[in-house]
Amino acid sequence: MKTRRFFSFFFCILVLLNLSVPAFAADGDVGDWEVEAKAALLIDPDTEEILYARNIHERLYPASLTKIMTCLLVLEAIDNGALSRETVLTASERAVNSIPADGSTAGIKVGEELPVEELLYCIMLSSANEGCNILAEAVSGSIDAFVEKMNAKASALGCEDTRFANTNGLPDANHYTTAWDLYLITRAARTHPDFMPLVGTIYHEVPATNLAEPRKLYTTNYLISSYRTSYYLYKGAEGIKTGSTNDAGHCLVASASRSGRSLLSVVLGAERVTLEDGTVLTKSFVETGRLFDWGFDGFSRKVLLEADELVGEVPVELSQEQNTVKVHPSQEIERLLPNDMNPATDVERTITLKEESVEAPVEKGQVLGQMTLSADGIEYATVDLLADEDVSASRLLVFRRDLLEFLQKPALRLAAAGVAAAAVLILILRAVLKSRRRRYSRSGSRSRRGGGYRGRKR
Repeated sequence: MKTRRFFSFFFCILVLLNLSVPAFAADGDVGDWEVEAKAALLIDPDTEEILYARNIHERLYPASLTKIMTCLLVLEAIDNGALSRETVLTASERAVNSIPADGSTAGIKVGEELPVEELLYCIMLSSANEGCNILAEAVSGSIDAFVEKMNAKASALGCEDTRFANTNGLPDANHYTTAWDLYLITRAARTHPDFMPLVGTIYHEVPATNLAEPRKLYTTNYLISSYRTSYYLYKGAEGIKTGSTNDAGHCLVASASRSGRSLLSVVLGAERVTLEDGTVLTKSFVETGRLFDWGFDGFSRKVLLEADELVGEVPVELSQEQNTVKVHPSQEIERLLPNDMNPATDVERTITLKEESVEAPVEKGQVLGQMTLSADGIEYATVDLLADEDVSASRLLVFRRDLLEFLQKPALRLAAAGVAAAAVLILILRAVLKSRRRRYSRSGSRSRRGGGYRGRKR
């Protein structure tokens, strides 16, 4: 099948994202500043359009961002009936004492009894490492079995660069993930109706237990909480999860909404810096806020392509009505684009036809080709091109086409060659026979004349 590619002179762009689509911003550059982190991702979770990407497939330590996966599996266990929110769990010795003393904790004691729901608040607000282990044992029977479940879930979600070695994100050489994989895990968690209310909680009080007085839990996400500082508060922030260790640096998965739009960011490996005036800044919060501002302020939704826009013509054969049919895109396209991008001038459209021409009859809506849209060497999307109207075929032209095709069939041509050869052979045989008869006739004539000679009469 031959194809012909040519460029349309019409305007607009179609922008679609896939799991590996490039970001609109250059790697490491957002406006006139750089994201100060080992890896960063900014994405519209509703459309999966990537606005910014830096080292999003680099394997890094996730610290307590691990707990997003732990929380997701517990919520799914509740849905499956393995647990309930009211199920009371008893903290085992291994669950509590297997974590380092300097790790984040809710102060849960061995033998303490807490409901599943309260343990979820403990792990997602105060990042309680022991709480993860308690829940893991309840879901899978053991911490090791739960970790296997975590890895299986990650694989099912399409995480190609993730391996969990524990339930909480404590340092381990075999415990790593990427910014992209964390997005995939968070995307799955966000679909659960109880996840966002949980991770968006600023303050929660755990009722008294058999071994402890009521606990006051404050989120460690300072984009939504001013409990310790109001410096990082971000209007529209919805929460999710923080994490930090010496090896991982400061990490944050966060979401925010503004004017009907949502953004989700992943920042890994940020530092904590001290300014000249003595102010200490945690860069994971700072960089996340900047990414959100850049995404909300620098991008807007635009109608790029109308479904009824005629973008080209395709030659038509076997029709006496018309010799071309116009084509239009299969759908209207609206996408999130940088405010300074001009679809009319910044985007190249390339049309690829299924054939150089189409034979009638043509049905309205028939797929005749595709349009690919690209800019600066980046391919953004491909959309089907549909016939804009019906085109009937000429019976005479179709008959002529069919006849010619019939005559060109190899079997028919072979048969015709055989008939021709037989005809030639017959002619040759007839000629030979005719020639023999002539010779015989001449010979017989001479013999009859000689046999009748009686000599001269005397």
